[in-house]
Amino acid sequence: MIQLIYDGHIALFLIILIALVVSLSFHEFGHAYVAKLFGDDTAERAGRLTLNPLVHIDPMGLLMVMFVGFGYAKPVPTNPRNFTSRWADLLVSAAGPGMNLLVAIVSINVYLFGLRMGVEGLLDPGPRFFFVFLAQINLLLMIFNLIPLGALDGHYILPYFLPERLAQQYKYYNARYGNMVLLGLIMLSIFGIPIFRNLLAVSDALLPFIAFV
Repeated sequence: MIQLIYDGHIALFLIILIALVVSLSFHEFGHAYVAKLFGDDTAERAGRLTLNPLVHIDPMGLLMVMFVGFGYAKPVPTNPRNFTSRWADLLVSAAGPGMNLLVAIVSINVYLFGLRMGVEGLLDPGPRFFFVFLAQINLLLMIFNLIPLGALDGHYILPYFLPERLAQQYKYYNARYGNMVLLGLIMLSIFGIPIFRNLLAVSDALLPFIAFV
């Protein structure tokens, strides 16, 4: 992504950066909001129940996005002991990817609605790229975070769909090896092995199904 600056595409770099910051902020806000709904105000007390990107973005995670194409935001703190439902952990974890899906739906349909209403500015390459990319990157974040490896949201979700014994085995092995496996896959992708290319293809394929306008 940083190569865009070297190539003189500063406006494109800024558009992508803004879209990523917005997407990550909504993702973390989703976790904080649903945790609050289920009785845990840990994130709220930490100042994370907000869409302000300054409290969600991790500087190192953002630099990684710009230089290597993968990064992260600050994890939202929660205390499962405060949850009022046995399903809370599942729903709080799913809220981040769910928020990404919502942003994708809103983004692409606002763009299409604007086109239908004759907003000529949306025909320019910049606005078109921003809205479509915002939808695509949020679909990609949704899919990526549903992978049940390491600390990704999927590792909280998967045990709810497994038999108890298998769920416990999965939690044990993921706690020991999940982050290492995930990091290894990311490193392979950075060095040119298309580990996650199919995720991008899936996100692109999903785009027409969320365009309702």
